Amino acid sequence: MTRFLRGLAGLVGFFLLWEAACRTGLIDQTFLPPPSTVLATIGQLLGDVSFLRDVIATLLAWAIALLIAVAIAVPAGLLLGSVPGLRAATATVVEFLRPIPSVALIPLVLLLIGSGPESKITLGVYAAVWPIMFNTIYALGEIDPVLMETARAYGTSRARSLTSVALPHTAPFVFTGIRLSATIALIAIVSTEFLAGSQLGIGSFILQASTGSTRFDLVLAGTVVAGLLGFLINDGLERLGKRLFRWSTVDREATV
Repeated sequence: MTRFLRGLAGLVGFFLLWEAACRTGLIDQTFLPPPSTVLATIGQLLGDVSFLRDVIATLLAWAIALLIAVAIAVPAGLLLGSVPGLRAATATVVEFLRPIPSVALIPLVLLLIGSGPESKITLGVYAAVWPIMFNTIYALGEIDPVLMETARAYGTSRARSLTSVALPHTAPFVFTGIRLSATIALIAIVSTEFLAGSQLGIGSFILQASTGSTRFDLVLAGTVVAGLLGFLINDGLERLGKRLFRWSTVDREATV
């Protein structure tokens, strides 16, 4: 509760400074409306069916992208982390692809897939895969070798050892990777909606509001809603991680 109140106090202080700067004329309200105006606009948008449809479209694409990323990254991380030769053979390709920002791939994805929901889901998956996969690989390196050797001594197959021994011990690291990837995927999806001109989504709403209009309160309202969604997703997953892995300090260390 103390942490929440401190964060709330900082947010209120920021809004007060922003409001004061707009009201005193330090900032032109035409291009940067005060927070009171933006919050009022958000209240109106929450009753707008078309805007809620955009929010749902973004959240649905985000959920699909994150689930696909988990389904790809966790097995890939377990495989690369448990087979040193394979990890060495793929290291160059992985390190080449990982730094490429997902937005830089938008033109290529649009040419190959088109501008439908598949494009933003694909880029969301691409952006979300890396933190999960690397956290899984790192977690495997932190497992006590005695555990794996004991499993092999009892005749446990490699696949069974990975699922019954390695995966439970790597779960806190994997979940932290998922939490980090969740917000990264949301950023990638909203950015793709904005840059690729999707028909639905928060990014599409921001693009339409900023094109040929002076309603910058709409632009900021859409941006604030996207930020609030990212905050709620991260906070919700962080709380869930603390409940699921009370015995682990991995998720706590990642939030310091």
